[in-house]
This record gives sequence, C-alpha cells and structure tokens, in this order.
Amino acid sequence: MDSGNLAWSVAATALVLFMTPGVAFFYGGLVKAKSVVSMMMLSFGAMGLVGVLWILYGFNMSAITDGPTWLAGNPFSDFGLANASSDTLVGATFGATFAIITVALISGAIADRAKFGSWMIFAGIWATVVYFPVAAWVWGGGWIMNLGESFGWDVTVIDYAGGTAVHINAGAAALALALVLGKRVGFQKGIHKPHNVPLVMLGAAILWFGWFGFNAGAEGTFGLLGTEDSSVGLIIVNTLGATAAAILGWVIVEKLKDGKSTSVGAASGAVAGLVAITPSCANLAPGWALLLGLIAGAVCALAIELKWKLGYDDSLDVVGVHLVGGLIGTLYLGFFATGTGLFVGGGFEQLVVQFVAAVAVLIFSFVVAYVLGLAIEKTIGFRVKNEDEIAGIDTVVHGEEGYALVD
Repeated sequence: MDSGNLAWSVAATALVLFMTPGVAFFYGGLVKAKSVVSMMMLSFGAMGLVGVLWILYGFNMSAITDGPTWLAGNPFSDFGLANASSDTLVGATFGATFAIITVALISGAIADRAKFGSWMIFAGIWATVVYFPVAAWVWGGGWIMNLGESFGWDVTVIDYAGGTAVHINAGAAALALALVLGKRVGFQKGIHKPHNVPLVMLGAAILWFGWFGFNAGAEGTFGLLGTEDSSVGLIIVNTLGATAAAILGWVIVEKLKDGKSTSVGAASGAVAGLVAITPSCANLAPGWALLLGLIAGAVCALAIELKWKLGYDDSLDVVGVHLVGGLIGTLYLGFFATGTGLFVGGGFEQLVVQFVAAVAVLIFSFVVAYVLGLAIEKTIGFRVKNEDEIAGIDTVVHGEEGYALVD
C-alpha cells in the first residue's frame, strides 16, 4: 500500500470509528433525560466488545478462503491477528469499525428499557453468529458476492459500503428485539419526546462527517485511491448529494403531514439519506443519487409511522430509517445502477440479485436476533422492571445521571 492509500485508510478508519460516538449522541438526545447514559453506554459497550472480538476472530470469519460459501471463514486461521501483515492489519481495523457500528445501530430499538449486561451478551453472540458471517457473504467471497455468477449472469450484488451487510442487517435485528422486549410504559404517539435536540443534531452531524470515511474509505484501504479510474470523486459527491436531498424529502413530508418541519426531522432525514446511499455510492450517477436521497427521506419519514399502526415499539426508529432506508438503497440499484440497472441500460438481473440478497439477510438476521433475544429474556432477563424504567434506568443500571444539576 503506497503512502497516499495508507494515509487515507488510517484517516477513514478514524472517521468511521467516530461515527459510533455519533450514534451515541444521536440516540442519546432522542431518549428521555433519565436514559441518556444507558443509551450511550449501549454504543460504547459495542465499541469495546465487538472491537475485541473482531481482532480475536471476527476478521478471520469475514473472508471465506475455502469451504462452503454460505458459512464464514475459519475463526482460528490467524487467531488474534498474530501473523497478519501491516496492510492486512490496516484493512482489518477498517473492517472492525463497520462491525462495531452495525451492532451499535441495533440498540436504538430498545432504548429506555434494556439491561446493559444482557445487551452485551446479545451483542457478542449476534456479531459472531450474524454480522461476521454476513460480512463474509457480502464482501469476503461468500454466496452473496457470487450470487450473479451462480445464476449464470454477468452482474454481481452491489453493496459497496453496507446497505445489506450493515443497515438491513441491523434493522432486521432491531425489529426482532423490539418485539422481544415489548412496548415501553405508556407507549403511545407523542408521549416520548427527545430530551436534548442539540445532542441529536450533533450526532447527525458527526455521522455525516464520518460517513465520508464509511463510503470512501475502501478506495484507500484496498489500494484504489489515486488512479484515474478511482470512484472516490463519485462516492463523495453522492454521499453529499443524496444526504442533502434526503433532508429536503423528510422535511417536506413533515410539513405536509404535520404542518411543521422539525430539526429532529432534518437530522433523521440526513441519516436516512446516508443509509440509502451507502450501498450505491459508487454505482449511481449524481443525478440518480439526488433522486434516491429525495425518495429515501420522504419514504422513511412515512415509514417511522408504521410502529404506531402495527404496534411494535421501535424506540428510535431503527426500522423506519435503517431497515427501510437500506432496502430502498439496495433495491434502487436494480433500476439505476450505472450500466446494469433496469432503466439505465441493463436488464432485470441486477434487481433480482439485489432483492435476493436483501431478503436473505433480512430474514436471517431477524430470526437469529429474535431467538437469541428471547433466550436472553427468558433466562437472565433482557428488559428492566417497569418501575425501574419509570424511575430512570441511568441510576438503576449505571448509578449515574446524565445531568447532575446543583442549586
């Protein structure tokens, strides 16, 4: 790896790692004041645990060098990365940041009511059984990576930075946990309001900042930066454009639906646009990326209402933003991916492989997360007591308060 690629790879890794504290701020501002410490700890717990597991064996599992392509790599092939080269270690660290944030995203669905220890058990097992293998399927030589070839087609599944592996994966698991833990006390529309809107905006800004490393980081990590045919220019303009358009899509829907455009809506729209452009950032013309962002912002603004209609308590709209946004971005490629999309010179093949990959990961992640979450709930318990939820889980679970006000 030359010095330019190396420098950008290290910078991109730091940017993506910074995104998980961004998630913590974003989620932390959305919950009630007596849950902010607990909410942020779920993200920091994921940073600690998943980071360790990835170094020990997760990176080994994320690439399939032999054996069935529907499994994962051998976790013991280089346990603890003891024999990895310097370039491999850079790529491994970059991959670790993706694993960490994927797990952290799930936590928003169980805000205000989850035990920290139970969450850590879930996070470690889910990362091992779901994320590490799915990363291998999508990027490490697994069956999703080879799906087009298996069908005898010239197309491949496009998931440049994680629409399927990160957002659909996390969103499906979030839905499963929301169902397992049940509704918060007093669950009804309008009862739970963000306690700190500036914290939400700060978190969204950090996420947007870090997302340039998330989407464009692979261009350096895998030696692609600096060549004439590098996609980095397209990736960064699409990361900007789709996100900006999604803000507009969300706040317009809010204005039409509720009569007001909110700052939390603008922040949520930005996240929805970032989610949608993640799989497609290197494979859309900028104009199509703008349209994708507009659609994602508008649709996700409507999708967050589903929990009230269907009766599941996804506290911070992980399903409405990450699952729905990930599906939109992944399937959109079937229509508009440069050269292979149905409406831009291709046939139906791209849409088929995108659909199969998305649905397969959705079902796999949901089923495993549901079974795992239910097992934890029925044994050691996953949800705190109702009285502890009402009193505030920060002091009950962590012995701390987010805001210590003194006269």
